[in-house]
Amino acid sequence: MNTVKAYEEVVDFIAAGTTPQNVIAFRPSKAAQARVEDLLSREKNDGLSSTEKSELDHYLQLEHLMRLAKARARDFLPNE
Repeated sequence: MNTVKAYEEVVDFIAAGTTPQNVIAFRPSKAAQARVEDLLSREKNDGLSSTEKSELDHYLQLEHLMRLAKARARDFLPNE
């Protein structure tokens, strides 16, 4: 199975340069979303290996980071 690395998506997004509007609009790929959904489901039902648990923890940290970045990006938008 080819595991999607969500952090690579975020790093590529930041490295490409961006605007506050692009930060707010950023969404993970369908593959990354599907991987997180799979890990969350399996965590509830079957449990995860330590490697999978670490991967899920990284996804959750990235989600938190992007939520903070989106909130901050809104501060840079002109008041309308």
